[in-house]
Amino acid sequence: MTPNLTPTDNMNKPQIIIRPARIEDAAAIARTVAEAIGDEVALNNYCGKDYLSVLTEISRAEGTQYSWRHAIVAECEGRVVGSVVGYDGARLAELREGTFAVLRNRVGRVPDIADETEAGEHYLDSLSVAPQYQRLGIGRKLINAFCQRAFSEGAERVGLIVDTENPNAEKLYLSQGFTHVGERIFFNHQMHHLQRTKSR
Repeated sequence: MTPNLTPTDNMNKPQIIIRPARIEDAAAIARTVAEAIGDEVALNNYCGKDYLSVLTEISRAEGTQYSWRHAIVAECEGRVVGSVVGYDGARLAELREGTFAVLRNRVGRVPDIADETEAGEHYLDSLSVAPQYQRLGIGRKLINAFCQRAFSEGAERVGLIVDTENPNAEKLYLSQGFTHVGERIFFNHQMHHLQRTKSR
């Protein structure tokens, strides 16, 4: 199911369209993933110093965690100003192997990282909105479009992890129907595991 095109309802604000990503959006998706990781050391360990180029290649590929096929973007005045990317948690091992294939080729190594999701949830991996377009409700629109698509594809719950040191992000997710279901360690950070069920 394709998310609805969603212009803002205030004519004084820029018109925002929420749409499925296209392959030419790969660089914007890569920035979203980098901003979601947010830790320069972790990015260098994961993708090397040229991490945006590596993440863009991963996003342009088909069978990877950060593929454009798993993303939804927010567009304003012809350019992508935000995006969300995620996938069926049951496919983590398969999609991670696709991601690692690019890393082996570009970086010569793959990281040893914990599983961030599992079967039984559709995983919201990364979400980001360009700073100058924040506070326009774009993050909420992307979250809801992502959940709408996941539920339409048969998912019963959408899950994510959020750094305990990022209370603003956590507040956003909680306001959109997510609840705490556990704790995880990821990239050496303590994370809250949140989920939103289909009924919410």
